[in-house]
Amino acid sequence: MLTDERHSFIIEQLEQKNTLTVQELVEQLGHSESTIRRDLTTLEDLGKLVRIHGGARKKRRPVDEPTMDEKTVKFMQEKEKVAQLAASLIDDFDVIYLDAGTTTYAMIPYLEGKNITVVTNGVPHATLLTDKHIETILLGGMIKQRTKAIIGSIAERQLNEVNFTKAFMGMNGVDITQGFTTPDTEEAAIKRKAIRQSNQSYVLVDVSKLDEVSFSKVADIDECTVITNQLPEKQQRLKEYTRILEA
Repeated sequence: MLTDERHSFIIEQLEQKNTLTVQELVEQLGHSESTIRRDLTTLEDLGKLVRIHGGARKKRRPVDEPTMDEKTVKFMQEKEKVAQLAASLIDDFDVIYLDAGTTTYAMIPYLEGKNITVVTNGVPHATLLTDKHIETILLGGMIKQRTKAIIGSIAERQLNEVNFTKAFMGMNGVDITQGFTTPDTEEAAIKRKAIRQSNQSYVLVDVSKLDEVSFSKVADIDECTVITNQLPEKQQRLKEYTRILEA
């Protein structure tokens, strides 16, 4: 196999598997270990992958944080299905934490009529929840302008004093190795605390967030159940590492 063909094969495999070992590539391509290592070095120099011990991984794309308005128009149908499934898990008398974010916001119409208490750090969430006559507690603290999420030490201290039957979280990245991640360290701290104060925690994401990694880690992959859309074939292996509910 020619050099360019090997390089194309390696990049295609990384798109499907995220990580590859040198030994795998030796067996698949039928070339020596030294040739494969040179290929990986060349591809790293070209910015196509990142070398790791014994192999390579896909290069992470920077995950910027869109505004809430920008998030709302993306994957609307997928988010609606995820939100509906998440809301079906809530029972009367639950005390739930509803994280800021567009997918958690989409849950609120499906909560109408339920006898529950909702604690949230989402300013738009609190408004809609009260419009639906749902008992609502809004955390205090600083409002993050881009996402309308309340963050900071005041909100963290408040979370120390409450416990939840269930928490429903938004997230920017879900990855087998890096776990659940988000761009903002202060928002990550709030998410982390809410998960720890909950009996059960659910992460609501559309499939575009799978195999993505953002700046700040919130939790390990096995700490929360993931609620998402039907998993593509290349992401089925997530089921080996955490519980998945597919909408």
